[in-house]
Amino acid sequence: MERLIRKGAEADIYLGEWFGRKAIFKIRKPKPYRQPDLDSGIRKRRTLREASFLVDARKAGVSTPLVYFVDPEKAEIVMQYIKGKRLKEIISDSKQSDVYTLYSEVGRSIAKLHKDKIIHGDLTTSNFLVINDFLVFIDFGLAFSSQRLEDKAVDLHLMKEVLESAHSKVADKAFSKILEGYSEFSGVKMFKDLVNKVREIERRGRYTRVE
Repeated sequence: MERLIRKGAEADIYLGEWFGRKAIFKIRKPKPYRQPDLDSGIRKRRTLREASFLVDARKAGVSTPLVYFVDPEKAEIVMQYIKGKRLKEIISDSKQSDVYTLYSEVGRSIAKLHKDKIIHGDLTTSNFLVINDFLVFIDFGLAFSSQRLEDKAVDLHLMKEVLESAHSKVADKAFSKILEGYSEFSGVKMFKDLVNKVREIERRGRYTRVE
């Protein structure tokens, strides 16, 4: 029997069993404010898209939960249960020297996704699981395909904003290590252009807030 472990705005997450092994069931619930046929189509497409990106990310060399089963009609994904801590918890609980290598791995993993035109869309410290210093990406519900520099920069900028708001004491060093890891998988020119684009996005945000 499945047990609800997290209720989200878009989907509910359950812990249960799949052929004798622990599994995660992610189910997109119907939205009563949407026309039923439209709602069904949206949930079906988003479910299929997320499952596809979970598989594509693994092909790109990034660890994600294995997808066991997809039911588009029920808007359900059954995937591997991974027992680990969220990066958010580890940053809060650990000595910072213990997680510096994880920051670099975050950067390397993001770069691998971007190299394969995968934009995660929700890079927060809650969407990484850590198991014995091993990093796993989760929640590709907002992922999309793009090779635009702007989209890659927005992905990284969100990561920086999350660090500054939730982990302000280590944000600068953490983001620096993330960029360091990212640079290992990108050409010099591309990396320079990307960092400049992140700074440009930051400036836009500041001007918007002032106005």
